[in-house]
Amino acid sequence: MKAKRIPQAVSEEFLAPYLSDRAVCSMEEYVQHGSTTTFQHCLSVMHTSCGLAQRLHLKINFENLALGALLHDFYLYDWHDDFYRHPKNGRPLHGFAHPSIACENAMVRFRISPEVQHIIRTHMWPLTWRNVPASREAVIVCLVDKLVSTAEAATGFFCGLRHLWGKNRRRMQPSFLERM
Repeated sequence: MKAKRIPQAVSEEFLAPYLSDRAVCSMEEYVQHGSTTTFQHCLSVMHTSCGLAQRLHLKINFENLALGALLHDFYLYDWHDDFYRHPKNGRPLHGFAHPSIACENAMVRFRISPEVQHIIRTHMWPLTWRNVPASREAVIVCLVDKLVSTAEAATGFFCGLRHLWGKNRRRMQPSFLERM
């Protein structure tokens, strides 16, 4: 596994127990967007959130910000499975349900503070319209999650197009030349 950099504003001692936890590391097994794993996604959101808050000189709790960002998608399943993508028997879709699932997992595993719980539960606003971010930390994670997710999905999309275009180009080239 790659070395895990720690955001400047947060001590290595604070994050070490979370980054070395088996359940947190298991997020590496699940794909989030494109070819990005859930673990990589959460690390990106954590680093970007802390970097943005530092750059803007915001007065926030960096430990809550980093921990909320790291655990915001701590749902521990492959949401691409049909079971999670299609509502059946009153079960909500993944996008609506996963903030609560991630928060419950984090509460059971780590006994996180109410502030971190709020960050995790509200990161999908406005999709989860009843859970509005009410702290600076929650707003940052909510916005950065959308930014990072969009970048990851776009990268996967364009890589896929490039891959398809490359295949089609090779396949179509001989027939194009035959017409001349």
